[in-house]
Amino acid sequence: MPTIRFREADGTIREGSAEGGSAMELALRLGVRGIEGQCGGSISCGTCHVHVPPDWIDRTGPASQAEIDMLEFEPGFGPASRLSCQIELTTALDGLTLDVANG
Repeated sequence: MPTIRFREADGTIREGSAEGGSAMELALRLGVRGIEGQCGGSISCGTCHVHVPPDWIDRTGPASQAEIDMLEFEPGFGPASRLSCQIELTTALDGLTLDVANG
């Protein structure tokens, strides 16, 4: 079961573990500020925008074109941007820290 950390805009770290599901689902269970998940994971909002550290992108995978289309007009969009609803939690992500973009 991977342990994932979320760094909120003010630097607060919230940490939790989950077996399966998405990073957004874990963030919502942890009450991470800045993650809303308004669309429930259907890639139709940007309310779960996070930044993946560059050295973790190979493990999380790059953003899909649908994610890029959704995020390209969001504040803070860049090459490390992902929708946390599209990051599936696997054991390979144990120790990942995601920076919350919305805050």
